[in-house]
Amino acid sequence: MLFERQKLILALVDALGGDIGGLDFQKLLLLYCLEGAEPPPYEFVPYRFGGFSFTSYADKRRLIEKGFLADESRAWTLTPAGKTVTVQESVRAMACRFSRRYDGLRGDALVAETYRRHPYYAIRSEIAERLLAGDKESIDAIEAARLQKKSPGLCTIGYESRSLEGYLNLLIGDGVTVLCDVRRNPLSRKYGFSKSTLMNGAAGVGIRYEHIPELGIASEARRELRTQADYDALFDTYARESLPKQMKYLVKIMGWIEKGERVALTCYERLPEQCHRTSVAKALEERFGTSCTPKHL
Repeated sequence: MLFERQKLILALVDALGGDIGGLDFQKLLLLYCLEGAEPPPYEFVPYRFGGFSFTSYADKRRLIEKGFLADESRAWTLTPAGKTVTVQESVRAMACRFSRRYDGLRGDALVAETYRRHPYYAIRSEIAERLLAGDKESIDAIEAARLQKKSPGLCTIGYESRSLEGYLNLLIGDGVTVLCDVRRNPLSRKYGFSKSTLMNGAAGVGIRYEHIPELGIASEARRELRTQADYDALFDTYARESLPKQMKYLVKIMGWIEKGERVALTCYERLPEQCHRTSVAKALEERFGTSCTPKHL
C-alpha cells in the first residue's frame, strides 16, 4: 500500500517522461510542492545544491523495493509496474500541467530558476555563485535569506507530528548549532528520527548532533502516563532523583553554550510540558542562570 505522496511521485515521473535525473527531479518536485500542490506533500531544507527532501528519497527507496521505480542512484526511472499504479485523475492532470509548464527547463538553468524563486533554499548551496554569476539581485536575495547568527543559548524541540525537513527548518530558523538528543534509546518508527538518520540530516544543514542517553528516562516509566498530573509526577521524581546524578552532563551542555553554541535539547513529545527535556532545561537554568533560559520551538 502506498501513501498518496508516493503515488504523486510516480505520476510526476511519468508526466516528465518516465526517466529524469536526480537533481532535476528534486528541483522540479520542490517547485511542484511550493507552487502547486496544496497542502505540499513534501517539505525541503536548504542543502548543498539547493532545496532537498530527505523524505522523498526515503520514498524513492520504498518505490524501488516495490518495483515501481528502477534501482538507479542518479535518476528517477519508472518501471512498467510503476505505470500501472492507480493515481487519482486530478493528480495526474496536475502533474501533466506542471510538466508542460517546465518542459525543456533542466540542468543548471532549472537549478538557477529555483534559486531565484525560492532563495532560502539556496543559502547553503555550493554552486549558487557559479550559476547566478552576474545576477546580483538573486545573489543578494540569497544573502538576505541567510539568518543572522543567534546568540549562544538553549532551546528545546520535540519531533512529534513533524517531518524531518520541517523539524530541521525550525532548528535553522532559531540558529541552532548543536542538537542534543536526550532520549535514552534514540530509535523511532517515524522516518528521520532514529539516531543515524537524524545525525546525518542535521549535519547536512550544518548542525552538530550529540547524544546523551544518560539524561533519558526509561521507556517503562512512561507507559502509564494518561494525564498532565501523571507527567508532572514523573518529572518531579526525575528531577529529584535522576538529574542530580548526571551533573557532569549538564556541565557538558553548559560548556557548549559557553563556547558560543546554540543548543537544542530534543526528544519525542511536541508539548514541552509532557517531555523530560523541559526538566533538563530547568535544571540548566537553575544551575547556570539566564544564559540557559530555554526557548521552546
